Amino acid sequence: MPTVSLNPERQTQRDIDNALRKLKKKVEACGILKDLQEGSFYEKPTAKRKRKHAAAVSRHRRELAKQQLPKKMY
Repeated sequence: MPTVSLNPERQTQRDIDNALRKLKKKVEACGILKDLQEGSFYEKPTAKRKRKHAAAVSRHRRELAKQQLPKKMY
């Protein structure tokens, strides 16, 4: 679980806002919200397979694009 610590002697509104911003970034990086959203509704197995296949295809295309030489600019 992501944590952010505050200095108890010095807690202004700005410090709290910064801490909340840092916590939101850490939670997003961990993928906790994404897991909660995926489990919030039922997804048919065929839809899940389609989504995973589409993600794999886009990953493969991205990898191929990285490996290609850049287009000539003339």
